[in-house]
Amino acid sequence: MLIIDCPFCGPRDEREFEYCGPYRERRPDKMDNLSASDFIDYLIVPENPEGVGREFWWHKRGCGEWLLVVRDTRTHQILSTAEADAE
Repeated sequence: MLIIDCPFCGPRDEREFEYCGPYRERRPDKMDNLSASDFIDYLIVPENPEGVGREFWWHKRGCGEWLLVVRDTRTHQILSTAEADAE
């Protein structure tokens, strides 16, 4: 079980949260420069890093805020948490 330190509610059990995927850069403003293949990759092919990665989590059964969690996928150790809008 993971304990996720919500910046708003403090440490909480992972069952209060929903994993919502890896952090991705925002969609490019200039879509004209992207090929169809690159756009498809952006939409549906998430990165799956081994090691330290940034992930979106939603505090579904708590404050309802979105978090950006830095976690090591090999050990599940959570290195940091922050409000998702802060990035």
